[in-house]
Amino acid sequence: MTSFNRKELIIIGGGLAGSEAAWQAAQRGIHVKLYEMRPSVETGAHVSGDLAELVCSNSLGSNLPDRASGVLKAELRRLGSLLLSIAEQTALPAGTALAVDRQAFAQAVTARLSTHPNIQIIRAEMTEIPDEPVIVASGPLTSARLSQAIARFSGEQHLYFFDAIAPILEASSIDMSIAYRASRWDAGEESGDYINCPFHNKADYLAFVEALRTAERIPLKTFERALESGVRAGDEHYFEGCLPVEIIAARGEKALAYGPMRPVGLSDPRVPRRPYAVVQLRQDNLAGNLYNMVGFQTNLTFSEQRRVFRMIPGLQKAEFVRYGQMHRNTFIAAPKLLQPTLQTRNRADLWFAGQITGVEGYMGNIATGLLAGWNAARLLQGQTPLELPRETMLGALCWYITHAEMKDFQPMKANFGILPALDAGGHSKRERGALHAKRSAETLKQFLKTIGETPTEPD
Repeated sequence: MTSFNRKELIIIGGGLAGSEAAWQAAQRGIHVKLYEMRPSVETGAHVSGDLAELVCSNSLGSNLPDRASGVLKAELRRLGSLLLSIAEQTALPAGTALAVDRQAFAQAVTARLSTHPNIQIIRAEMTEIPDEPVIVASGPLTSARLSQAIARFSGEQHLYFFDAIAPILEASSIDMSIAYRASRWDAGEESGDYINCPFHNKADYLAFVEALRTAERIPLKTFERALESGVRAGDEHYFEGCLPVEIIAARGEKALAYGPMRPVGLSDPRVPRRPYAVVQLRQDNLAGNLYNMVGFQTNLTFSEQRRVFRMIPGLQKAEFVRYGQMHRNTFIAAPKLLQPTLQTRNRADLWFAGQITGVEGYMGNIATGLLAGWNAARLLQGQTPLELPRETMLGALCWYITHAEMKDFQPMKANFGILPALDAGGHSKRERGALHAKRSAETLKQFLKTIGETPTEPD
């Protein structure tokens, strides 16, 4: 093993993965230089200079212990994740999901890292990969110059996809004489953490779908194409897990009603029959005066967003504080470049973490940051980096992104399909989830015991 005498680590990117990695390494005695180019260099999607700013949804997924996201959260609690701890401290009402106040969350992460004695935050753009221990956690909005440096290192053209974010609107502009509160399967007019805007009439729903199909879109920026050699106009690739709503609408008149607008379990207590389709709004801040449109990522022009989204019942006078927009998300060819330890295959002191690796979802980004920071500290202290068991959700995610077939490689979020099959069969979906959760917990407990690690939860 290569000997590393200096216990210093560079981390590029102060997003979810970079922030968690910095904390994990610093807690283990490593001096961390955390480079974040914001606010001096903008990304086009972020709005502040805070670390760990969330730019898409404010939901970190299900909290249910028998769901894949819940299993990953349980692992991160056991592993002492700082960002999950802060997320739970800044949580908002969101049914069985964990949603946070974006601003409170980012500000709390920034405060914790800024005051850590082993972390130095450097507000500057990193344009090259340093020749010293480094974690690249620059995210899907990696700057042009660093993106080119990564391409030179990898020798492979980046993979990429176009991603979109949903609008946020003022709660006071929602017509609650039409909209109603309910979480899926709740009953009663005042129950539930979501505001629901119902299409009771199929004709109104179809008119809305047609408006989405024909609305004007924002042309994708030239520079977003130029970073990828060989990309032609009209050659966009969308990630299936975060499709713009107008793209879903174009797939068929029922696509939205069976997708983000599905009405199942969301009956309007004031109407005897179930709505034909429903648009859900989720609280976006602790004050409760902002709501985001669930599943309504979009690339429509701002004027078209105002026109089309005000066709939604209850949103006729909606006031938008942030419009939806689209941007190019970049991720590396992880199956060719990375090991399950998140080290690169041909350089032991270089790690990648977060969405740039092909892990999708906020919790996946945090989790890979945790593992990269932990492994960087181990290497710098003369220990062998860890590969987590595949029976754990984090271990399975890292195995997937480093062993997937390149021809089919798309970003992957936590799900039970990437875990090894259970020995027992014939169970319901919920029972299988509970068995996966139990196996994960037992496997991780034994693994930590074997390596002599007892991670502590952040205070």
